[in-house]
Amino acid sequence: MSDNSLHITNGSSLTDYLAKINFKGDTLTWHEMLCEGPTVKEINTPEFFEVRKTFLEHVYDVEYDIDSIKNEFSKLNDVSKYTAIVLWFEYDLFCHINLIAAISLIKQKGIELPLYLVCSGRIDGEKELKALSDLSEQQLLNEYENKIKLNVDDIATAQKAWRIYCEDDHNLLKELIVRPSSFKYLSNCLKAHLRRFPDTRSGLNTLEYNTLILIKEHTVTSRNHLLGYCLHYQGYYGFGDLQLERMISRLELFYDETEETLTLNRNGHLAIEHQKNFSKQIDVNFQFGGVNKADFQYDKKENKLIPTI
Repeated sequence: MSDNSLHITNGSSLTDYLAKINFKGDTLTWHEMLCEGPTVKEINTPEFFEVRKTFLEHVYDVEYDIDSIKNEFSKLNDVSKYTAIVLWFEYDLFCHINLIAAISLIKQKGIELPLYLVCSGRIDGEKELKALSDLSEQQLLNEYENKIKLNVDDIATAQKAWRIYCEDDHNLLKELIVRPSSFKYLSNCLKAHLRRFPDTRSGLNTLEYNTLILIKEHTVTSRNHLLGYCLHYQGYYGFGDLQLERMISRLELFYDETEETLTLNRNGHLAIEHQKNFSKQIDVNFQFGGVNKADFQYDKKENKLIPTI
């Protein structure tokens, strides 16, 4: 069930799911996670692959398979047999940074095919936001049938968001938060991104702060138990095990750990009560696109990033 389109999926799980239900059409699987680490505007270039390989292998100790990623990108080299490109991405920040990059890569290659978006999130009859791979076959096909055709302004918005993300002034994303577009979750994702920077009061970002609240309000028996809570309650971030495990380890200054439980210590209580800024005591040296997390803090009152003093 498909027209003659190229389908760009948000990862192997969805590609495998589409194959399992015999969804017809060629697929390009997006293997990157561009919401973390340095990025460059021109995708599929030696510089792009070098900075990504260095980051992922150093920070996460995972092999960065350049050949595999290049092989997927190469499917955009000749699109003459296709009538459209369908982008399958989800409601969260993880997917949206990849989405704006995918659109930018398509335009960098000079491709003028119509672009359509299948973006899961709120589904009729479901209380929680849903990932594409979590949908039933019928729900997934319904989302495909109701796919959105991106207009010129939508594509320009995605390209501008990617350019800004690769540069060093992420406050410029604020204009895109209020710009109308067909990306119904982009505004929430960009807000969530700005809140990834250390808060001026505690030195923790929103996700780190909320993780300490989870420890305070729930009986947490282990780091793995806490990981389960974080995966469920992370909202619009869409992070996986590796990213959240890294965050939990980074927060060990704020909790005491025994064989049976995690509990907030004095630092943890000071942080959630905004009584002390801990940005100098935890590692905030981390790259988001073109900007270092350590160079800015998020000011909630002004709702913007301010340079770290």
